[in-house]
Amino acid sequence: MRDLTELIDVEEPAWPLVSAELATGDVHVDLLPVDPERGRRSLLQLQITARARLGGVVLNCGGLVLDSGWLRVYGSPGADGPGGQPGVVALPSLAEVNGFPEHFDPAWRPRDALVVAHDVLGGVFTVNGPDPQAAGRPGEPGEVVYFAPDSLRWDALGVGYGPWLAWLLTGGMDQFYETLRWPGWRAETGALSGTQGLSFVPFLWSAEARRDLAATSRRAVPLAELLGVNRDFCQELDSVDPGFLGDI
Repeated sequence: MRDLTELIDVEEPAWPLVSAELATGDVHVDLLPVDPERGRRSLLQLQITARARLGGVVLNCGGLVLDSGWLRVYGSPGADGPGGQPGVVALPSLAEVNGFPEHFDPAWRPRDALVVAHDVLGGVFTVNGPDPQAAGRPGEPGEVVYFAPDSLRWDALGVGYGPWLAWLLTGGMDQFYETLRWPGWRAETGALSGTQGLSFVPFLWSAEARRDLAATSRRAVPLAELLGVNRDFCQELDSVDPGFLGDI
């Protein structure tokens, strides 16, 4: 096990690179203020260094809210949230979403994979653990995979956390979500809190929603409720448990 000094005091830390990507990216991002102590505790529990982009985000950032609240990337926010910034939502921490122990536990590991982001549809981005196959996930160890609420399946994205984050900030979301956005979506997602999502009727995976997404009925619900409904449908329709989707 590496101590905190070994994890933080590294050559070429990732945060300056992430900051540059945030400044020059094509997507509007709200950068939430960090709780430095929470960031250090999370870095220690993860046992990753500040050279990794994930380590840089956890150590230096309270979270990222992208594209009018459509996607929330978790970090280490302060207890007071975004400090009263107008229009900026507060997020739970990466530690809370993944159930980190209160105190450092060298034996603790994330369940199935590490949840790093949620979108308003109930989609989940995770980083694979050392044995994705045993967890019922596609892809390789360390690869980002996405639980798609319109198919109720996991999809491997072919990259790790760093390239995935860079892809988000350079406009990758537009193509990724092209068939899952409707006229006026920004007004709806921008009104949500950081722990809410949108429930669709008919459901996103239904033939009706695929034919005409704009005609669906949508309402704000707790994200935890949305994740629970998606898990239940996976088990009911495909007899498959999607595994851990994050604690919100």
